[in-house]
Amino acid sequence: MERIGVDSSNLKSVGYDEGSGTLEIEFRDGRVYHYFGVPPEEHRALMEAGSHGKYLAAEIKGRYRYERVQ
Repeated sequence: MERIGVDSSNLKSVGYDEGSGTLEIEFRDGRVYHYFGVPPEEHRALMEAGSHGKYLAAEIKGRYRYERVQ
């Protein structure tokens, strides 16, 4: 999955596969997570947020199933 770099103190890049609804988050420490069943509008809101990390914590973590992939 192709990721796009983001300006964040905690996140390094974000990828999204609309077909499967999989959101891929790469953290600055090298960890990578997949979040499943994320709708396109949620991905768009994350990318447009003033703080990507705060949006992830408030709107995505705890709402979508996830797994660490790296």
